[in-house]
Amino acid sequence: HVRLVESGGGLVQAGGSLTLSCAASGRAFSSISMGWFRQAPGKEREFVAAVSGAGISSYFAVAVKGRFTISRDNAENTVYLQMSRLKFEDTAVYYCAATSGGSDKYYITDNDYAYWGQGTRVTVSS
Repeated sequence: HVRLVESGGGLVQAGGSLTLSCAASGRAFSSISMGWFRQAPGKEREFVAAVSGAGISSYFAVAVKGRFTISRDNAENTVYLQMSRLKFEDTAVYYCAATSGGSDKYYITDNDYAYWGQGTRVTVSS
């Protein structure tokens, strides 16, 4: 079992930056792929970004590509989502997710992820 705890959410003005963190415990961190998803009010949860176990490969949703960066520190069992040039439409609850294996690649659908954090809210004021 993997426990995930997100942090770093908050209120930020449009155009600003914010970094989310997700601390993982319970399993060898480098053996799992990690992802970030978000759910805006009244909308379904959507993929944001993903990174492979070694941090070599990553993938971003079109809506955030070029503005968001995903990284991981396997020594600290933490994955980060660095968000810049934030837009009002980035407002959502952001969830960290972990796979149960297959760390040599990234995954972009929520069905690929076995473990989820509780979410951290990001609010972007226009």
